[in-house]
Amino acid sequence: MSDAALVERYRHVRERSLSVCAPLSAEDAQIQSMPDASPAKWHLAHTTWFFETFVLAEQSPWSYLFNSYYEAVGARVERDRRGLMTRPALAEVLAYREQIDARVHAALAAGRCDAAILELGLHHEQQHQELMLTDLKHALGTQPLRPAYREDLVRDRPASIVPVGWQTFAGGIIEIGAGERGFAYDCERPRHRVLVEPFRIATRPVCNAEVIAFVADGGYREPRLWLSDGFATAQREQWTAPLYWEQRRGDGAWLHYTLGGVREVDPAETACHLSYFEADAIARWAGARLPTEAEWEHAASAQPIAGNFADDDRLHPASAQGPGLRQLFGDVWEWTQSAFAPYPGFRPADGALGEYNGKFMCGQLVLRGGSCFTPRDHVRASYRNFFAPGARWQMTGARLCSDGGLS
Repeated sequence: MSDAALVERYRHVRERSLSVCAPLSAEDAQIQSMPDASPAKWHLAHTTWFFETFVLAEQSPWSYLFNSYYEAVGARVERDRRGLMTRPALAEVLAYREQIDARVHAALAAGRCDAAILELGLHHEQQHQELMLTDLKHALGTQPLRPAYREDLVRDRPASIVPVGWQTFAGGIIEIGAGERGFAYDCERPRHRVLVEPFRIATRPVCNAEVIAFVADGGYREPRLWLSDGFATAQREQWTAPLYWEQRRGDGAWLHYTLGGVREVDPAETACHLSYFEADAIARWAGARLPTEAEWEHAASAQPIAGNFADDDRLHPASAQGPGLRQLFGDVWEWTQSAFAPYPGFRPADGALGEYNGKFMCGQLVLRGGSCFTPRDHVRASYRNFFAPGARWQMTGARLCSDGGLS
């Protein structure tokens, strides 16, 4: 990337974070609705701290406040206490962003920036743009009034349900992972060979109609469909439907909270806010399973990076349309059955940046493909997202898979 292109990309990414937060009041930007989420104000400050710490190699009195999990950098405020920090105020955080931006631009002009670390910082900020939206959705969607984040978001007309089809892959020795050129996180490398057996993968993700049928069939009450930890979690948390869903009194219609407010569930839309446990149970109920990440990447590697992303400003999953494999990218992150583990030959980055991914390779499952909250240029076929199996507040869904030759 040329210096001019890098400057423009930096400007674009940093401005997008501000646009995500533009509809918020100072009170909206302060709230932390659960320990796994963070206030928008904290996201704005933390991403700035990242550039200050790793690109400018500087420290400030706010380092303790806005470090996330980098033990090598120093102590930090515990994650579940981020919403308790009323100071610095939102206006001060915005001024902090402007100051660091000016210093980064000066460093770029003087040739004092490590371009690889700057690019990592920009992808890191794009991750946080997605987290801002998921965290805001939880903060607003769990309030009594369930206010809309934005009233101007498009309401699609109900679509017809596209029947699910299957695409078969012969299996064999394949290669997965990022190549040597272009940006990728350390956990996406090295590219390596994997043996996969013949498999079939669904042409679209699970839609809301199939989730409604799973609910109506008693799926949340049937322990034989669930992993033991999953059923225990569902019972403990009293899950009876995906997060943000509720049935309307009177006609029993399903409603759900979206960033545009409470709307009726469209049966044809791609289902979201499914934990791994729910995705796995729905797959088993359907007589299928979830794909491995190798199967998913093999199926996606020949597909264009096209779909419903945050850039489209829809901020809600769409219904499947068109022939062939659909919605592998965008709309919802798709759970795989693969543990987030190191690839053969994995080496974390040197220094504190080595804590970015490697330290989380335990107890997490891999998701693929991006969502309607993900910036389009942040996604690639090798991208490995990861969350704990009980996480539901992310834009996560499921695509079915089965062993080759099975009906």
